[in-house]
Amino acid sequence: MRCGLIAKKIGMTRVFSKEGNDIPITVLKLEDVQVTAIMTEEKNGYLALQVGAGKAKTKNISKPMRGHFAKAKVEPKRILREFIVSQDMLLNVGDTFSSNHYAIGQKVDVSGTSIGKGFSGAMKRHNFAGLEATHGVSISHRSHGSTGNSQDPGRVWKGKKMAGQYGNVNKTIQSLTIVDLNSDEDLIFVKGSVPGPKNSFVVVNDALKAKLPEEVPKPAGLKTNNISNSKQNDENTVDIPEQNNINESTSSSTKKNETDLNKDQIEVKKDDQNKKNSIDKNINDEKHIIEKDSLDQNSSKPQNDKDN
Repeated sequence: MRCGLIAKKIGMTRVFSKEGNDIPITVLKLEDVQVTAIMTEEKNGYLALQVGAGKAKTKNISKPMRGHFAKAKVEPKRILREFIVSQDMLLNVGDTFSSNHYAIGQKVDVSGTSIGKGFSGAMKRHNFAGLEATHGVSISHRSHGSTGNSQDPGRVWKGKKMAGQYGNVNKTIQSLTIVDLNSDEDLIFVKGSVPGPKNSFVVVNDALKAKLPEEVPKPAGLKTNNISNSKQNDENTVDIPEQNNINESTSSSTKKNETDLNKDQIEVKKDDQNKKNSIDKNINDEKHIIEKDSLDQNSSKPQNDKDN
């Protein structure tokens, strides 16, 4: 026996078959459906999986439930349900379900809380025919009529169909057909109507009155399986050098070229400076020689005047 799922009812729409027939369908969505606990025979007396769905704010969760979700290492869930499973269909805590848990064409049973209609009469609640709409009936056209016998038993039998609360009860629709699946958005398209208003949660199980298809994944269809398959495909592909390594090698080569250019520029600048220094030195030496000659000439002139 496989584990069931908790799905969110999005609404109804329709699809067309290849023959052009109009098929009304209900769209169900899986919102982070995960295994939150495992019930064992040693501890609980029965074998089951506790499954949670939806996201809940931490402030709206009681402290014991916060600890329960923290122990399972999952985010707080809006709804929890238990599913009886067999020993070979057990899963691990934290496993996330996918829409591939079911197969196209499979029959499923969907359970949910029906829409509440409030206090309703017998005609609406139990599909009574009502009284005759002729003269003499007065204003009792929609009444349910007599409710019990006379002296024997002198009371109304329990379970008598009468006016009262209509809807807001748990209903199960059996043997609904899965028309299509969308693994990217985790959508399940079921033929026919499903109990409950929009955005309400329903429970989806394998049909009790139909045979389980062979292509259905066992023990379950999980998202981790899809990830492992993608990793295996990646391993089978040819290895291609990473772009980061190429970029690193090119950047290192460009940096090396830049350093070499900078060294050459520094050496050229040093040579130019040395040449400039040597030229300035020669000019200074020539200036010094010229000044010395001029001083020698000036010092010789007064001696000649004294001699004369």
